[in-house]
Amino acid sequence: MAAVKSNLTEEAEQKLMQLLGYTKLSLLFKGSVHGFTVNAFHNKCDLQGPTLTVAYNKPGYIFGGYTSQSFNSGAGNYLHDENAFLFSIGLGQVDSKIIKIPTENAANAVYTANNSGINFGNGALHLIGAGTAVQSASNNVYKFEPIALHGNDLVLVECEVYRVESLGELLPTPWRKLSWTVEQRREYMDMVKNYTPFNLIPRIRVLLIGPVGVGKSSFFNSVNSVFRGHVTSQAIAGSASSSLTTKFRAYSIRDGREGKPLPVMLCDTMGLEEHTGTGIDTEDIVYILKGHVPENYQFNPSVSFNSDTLGYIKNPSLKDQIHCVAFVMDACKISILSPKLEEKLCAIRSKINMLGVPQIVLLTKVDEACPLVAENTENIYRSRYIESKIHAVGARLGIPVSCVMPVKNYSSEVDLEKSIDILLLAAIIQMQRFADNYLDNFCIYDEKFD
Repeated sequence: MAAVKSNLTEEAEQKLMQLLGYTKLSLLFKGSVHGFTVNAFHNKCDLQGPTLTVAYNKPGYIFGGYTSQSFNSGAGNYLHDENAFLFSIGLGQVDSKIIKIPTENAANAVYTANNSGINFGNGALHLIGAGTAVQSASNNVYKFEPIALHGNDLVLVECEVYRVESLGELLPTPWRKLSWTVEQRREYMDMVKNYTPFNLIPRIRVLLIGPVGVGKSSFFNSVNSVFRGHVTSQAIAGSASSSLTTKFRAYSIRDGREGKPLPVMLCDTMGLEEHTGTGIDTEDIVYILKGHVPENYQFNPSVSFNSDTLGYIKNPSLKDQIHCVAFVMDACKISILSPKLEEKLCAIRSKINMLGVPQIVLLTKVDEACPLVAENTENIYRSRYIESKIHAVGARLGIPVSCVMPVKNYSSEVDLEKSIDILLLAAIIQMQRFADNYLDNFCIYDEKFD
């Protein structure tokens, strides 16, 4: 299914930021897509924390309300919310002033029930309760002039609900130190190129695991770009509802077009999906880790890989195995990771732990998650929002924060950028260090006794 697009213009969003502060809006519900029904609203918006409802009518009024509390599908109760308010941007023109109508009765600020739509002040503004019809009347909870709020036009042409997440301010100093100089980029590149794996294997193999669409293939393309000197697209990458990667691929990275392969290979797989029979199977991952799966093996979600599968490598050597696993996670979707997908990730983690393979997390799309990082990649470790996401993904996967590496893949850029390269290289260096820890277990030392 294609991504659902917001109707909010940049000008309207900037006006809303005057009321909300520096926040990120994530679209949860859109009436024209999900349906103007109570059930559709609750399915998408319950238990999502603070939300902003934005309504549009035929004359062009943009209006709605904010609550810092979560909607729910209970028997019916009021949400006490001193921060709740209604708003109107009028006809949404550039010079339109935004109007804020704070609640005058916090105890009855929002009413929520399984048979009620979006109900501010029990009738002050009630949306989705009766299809596209709006119920609205000034009362003792919210006092307003209807003509100013919505022009007295009580039929919706659209209704959107956004989850509201505070971005906070930039930290005065970065919580993780990283130099952003040209010299640092060159030093990191040399560290990657000159790395020698323990135990005489030619290169380490890192397995990328993550849900569909998080940027596994894009990560390889981005790292490859750093060493090619320009943006490349060797691995198939893009947006789709199902995995674009269908084969097991082990990608070599070369030092320039004609250069020698670097001592690290990035292994890509099908994306994880929450439903059984879709995406890569947990047991397939175990076979990959042990080195039994051949290059270019075509995954079949309905039939697991096994010892009778054509191409099965019976006696893999250490160089065929996986030496480090990188879970690739989308920073924009950590808070809405489904329970089934989280359960599958934890099951995979358990299997990997039994084999003793070290793991890190690559946190992608940090620029999409935080406008402060989009403005300047070097804000990555000063962004309170990204710091919170790093802690959140670590907690959900059970991986220490020190093992979470935020990265920005090349997507819209046509030229390389120093700060993006440094983040990517720092992640590769961490993989090399973790792989060394794993390979230490296979080193045989001569013991001398006095």
